[in-house]
Amino acid sequence: MPQSSTAAPSTGPTRGSEQSLVRAVGVWGLAAAIANVTIGGGIFRLPASVAGALGAAAPLAYLVCAVAMGLIVMCIAEAGSRVSLTGGPYAYVELAFGPYFGFQAGVMLWLLGTYAVAAVATVYADNAATLIPALAGPIPRASLLIATFAIVGGVNTIGVSQGSRLNQVTTVAKLAPLLLLIAVGVFSIKGENLAITTVPASGDVLRASIVLIFAFSGIETALVPSGEVQNPSRTVPRAIFVAMIGITLLYVALQYVAQGVLGASLATSATPLADAAGVVLGPWGRTLLLIGVVVSTFGYLSGMALAVPRALYAFARDGFLPAPIATVHPTWKTPHIAIALQLAVTCTLAITSGFGPLAIIANVAALLVYFACAVAALELRRRNVQSGGIPFRVPGAGVVPILACVVIIGLLTSITLAEWTSILVTAAVASGLYVLSYRHRAAKAKAAATA
Repeated sequence: MPQSSTAAPSTGPTRGSEQSLVRAVGVWGLAAAIANVTIGGGIFRLPASVAGALGAAAPLAYLVCAVAMGLIVMCIAEAGSRVSLTGGPYAYVELAFGPYFGFQAGVMLWLLGTYAVAAVATVYADNAATLIPALAGPIPRASLLIATFAIVGGVNTIGVSQGSRLNQVTTVAKLAPLLLLIAVGVFSIKGENLAITTVPASGDVLRASIVLIFAFSGIETALVPSGEVQNPSRTVPRAIFVAMIGITLLYVALQYVAQGVLGASLATSATPLADAAGVVLGPWGRTLLLIGVVVSTFGYLSGMALAVPRALYAFARDGFLPAPIATVHPTWKTPHIAIALQLAVTCTLAITSGFGPLAIIANVAALLVYFACAVAALELRRRNVQSGGIPFRVPGAGVVPILACVVIIGLLTSITLAEWTSILVTAAVASGLYVLSYRHRAAKAKAAATA
């Protein structure tokens, strides 16, 4: 596979270290992983936020966000079909522009995954404490988080097949109460609650769409274990489109039901879907939806326990982190050290931080990762990089990646100076790590060349 040249030595993503990984994830397994990490805690919170901004016109924001994400995921689909190495966007940008930019993209990907998981873990713990009051309080909450991360980490350490099956099981479990709400709720919708009395300003729709990025993000992280995906040139794009179509339809349907049932009160609801279920199904319905939050967020955590540690594995594989982190377990064939290290960091953040600050950093990192993927898709196509099989090609030649970049830049204009400062500090630290690992990577490259 071609690689771009660079003055800085690096082994780059190599196939040798990938051979011990098992390619066990198919279209439905990867689609379930995408849905699992995308349909997290956000959809249980965001209908009220979007309704507060747009009222009955809230579904417009979902459609705008879906179009924006559609442009982005088409770029990710093409890049993913051309690069089969573990690392996802990190590997895509590495092959397109060299190790430094690949490393920075990998750091943003890792930052996104780490902070998003920690943010959703706080939602998981808070809702679990609402259902089981004994879990309230700092010590029980911390104990719950430690136990949960230990469980999902253990399952994904035993094997990627087991982790993929857990993703599919939890995806079904989380979707059941949501689909029940839609199926029953459509009969309780009041037409006057869906009447759009005023057309919202384009700026309001854009701001609401930006909020929804968190509800749609996750695809980029679910694609990290590409080294364990069957036939990536076919599996990656198919899984992306299956997941995106289903997710968008689900979100719009839930917004319509919640708006139709609750009306103006939706905008002020702290638990919008649970409140809608309480009206439609009674008290047991509200409890069911609260349980759904716990199941959904647990599923998100299990999906990310499969995906995010592979970023640390890829860093270590390429010489940016100590080599033992890239160790593959001799029996289970999984990067067990990377999994343990990642979950320890994430659990610590979840115990010590709140949802808001964690989610903000995750959103900024997501937009930067999306931008890097769109640009990398153009370069990988120009150089005709292929991993075997016929790669997926984004319709519209180079127009779609350019449009994706324009959309992302527009979204980034809403980022505050404080948020930019956090990201720039992270990038600076990553640059320092890149420089400090120079000699190690040079020695590794030399050894590989003389082997």
